[in-house]
Amino acid sequence: MTTQADITREIQAGATGELPGQQPRLDYPPYRSSILRHPTKALQPVDPEGVELWAPCFGHADVDDAEADLTIQHPGEPLGSRIVVAGRVLDGDGRPVPHQLVEIWQANAAGRYAHPRDQHPAPLDPHFTGQGRCLTDADGRYRFTTIQPGAYPWRNHLNAWRPAHIHFSLFGTDFTQRLVTQMYFPGDPLFALDPIFQSITDPQARELLVARYDHELTTPEFALGYRWDIVLTGSHRTPLDPEEPA
Repeated sequence: MTTQADITREIQAGATGELPGQQPRLDYPPYRSSILRHPTKALQPVDPEGVELWAPCFGHADVDDAEADLTIQHPGEPLGSRIVVAGRVLDGDGRPVPHQLVEIWQANAAGRYAHPRDQHPAPLDPHFTGQGRCLTDADGRYRFTTIQPGAYPWRNHLNAWRPAHIHFSLFGTDFTQRLVTQMYFPGDPLFALDPIFQSITDPQARELLVARYDHELTTPEFALGYRWDIVLTGSHRTPLDPEEPA
């Protein structure tokens, strides 16, 4: 059985080898299944307009404002610490991206997803599904009210745990522009141990995935506030999710 010490040695060896990368490495040995998660064949050119004829359809017209509050989707109050996550969606020149569909999904406070494939023996929360969406406003701003997700185990190696995170998806103007990424929380002790987080070998690029605590965003006697901007293009582009490449 591969231990955390084995994975840590591999992470450290990789950090001193190739030049740091701003996006996750497609084949990253410490992340054992990464080789199964990326294409092995040459890219094939596809007519982007043709793709839109058969690709899934993601509409912008039917998004209700209430969908941005993940704590009110069921009759009872979900368990855990309530948080607000807000920020802006920007292009590579710092311009806001308005009316952008932003979707999130996450584990509950106990670190379990409301999904049949999640067999983590932590309790499901009947009052928390962990999915929400919104549209950015004219200045590219988004805002979600949700619950602080918990860390959870996975089977990459012995005693592997994922840092708490929230998945984000943005679709651009069509399906072929979809960006999927993860937002983390500051100060998580699991960062150095997690091969998914470390598959981005540039330390500065990894920091782009970490939200910052914002006391001005914190709501008195209600919720802690975290701010996280998403940059779609350019050298400060937000790294993609290595689990679910666009």
